Amino acid sequence: MSTATAEGRARGAPASAARTSVPGTLLQILILARWQWRDFLRSRRFLILLGIIAIIGAVLTAVIGYYRPGGMLSASTNFYRNIWGNGVTLVILLAGILLGGDAIAGEFQNRTGYFLMGLPIRRITVYVGKFLAAFAASMAAMGFFALIVLANGAFYFGGNAFPWQFAASFGLATLYLMALLGFTFLFSSMFKTGSYATLLTAILFLFGFGIVEAVVSVLVGVEPWMVISYSSGIIGNIFEDPYPPHIVSVGQPGGPQFVSYNPTIETGVAIMVAYLVFSAGAGLLLFERKEFT
Repeated sequence: MSTATAEGRARGAPASAARTSVPGTLLQILILARWQWRDFLRSRRFLILLGIIAIIGAVLTAVIGYYRPGGMLSASTNFYRNIWGNGVTLVILLAGILLGGDAIAGEFQNRTGYFLMGLPIRRITVYVGKFLAAFAASMAAMGFFALIVLANGAFYFGGNAFPWQFAASFGLATLYLMALLGFTFLFSSMFKTGSYATLLTAILFLFGFGIVEAVVSVLVGVEPWMVISYSSGIIGNIFEDPYPPHIVSVGQPGGPQFVSYNPTIETGVAIMVAYLVFSAGAGLLLFERKEFT
């Protein structure tokens, strides 16, 4: 072998090695999240989600414009507490169900995981990348609803349409969205069929958690801090000044008295963070252990 040939091969080795090197975990997460994000934006379910939000916004706009409820339009904080505080939790639930229900289960159901796991890529990369993509798409849907609400607020209240509580409430709604997605990803990791995970999540958030919250708080008299839906109350309550009391007695004078609870800001945030950390972590552990057979 000539010296020139050996030197040429030596010079070409780094370039060849660079071409065959595998991206790091962080870069893989960003790449997968970007492509999954594009798939979400092009998917029918995302268009359905935006369509539902548009219908909700149109109905709210028409009803408020026609009836002009005095209690709601007396102050911008009352308006946002009722429209944003109650509506955004529904938007977050719909986004979590439609975008996160089969995020992991779909890898088994659609057989895409058999090809994806054959690549030099870790499962945590797939899990985190899909979570970030679902979060970004859900934030786009939530932002769309926020624009509808803010447009109505600007119409009715002009320069006083943007109280500082809205920014705080939007931040709390974002944290609640992350917690709900973490819980959704946990159920998505339990099953190999996306419809099971989606249906179970919908039943729990639409009926199950509400029943548990009512039984625990009203009948047992214990604060339902163990239920994630209980924490969502701070999203709307933050608009009230003063903030609602933590414990409220419900009942007629001389009759039976029941106790209901309003979560404090600290309690609500702690519940959301706990659900996000534990449910997302448990979902990742299940995904790591599940076999593609």
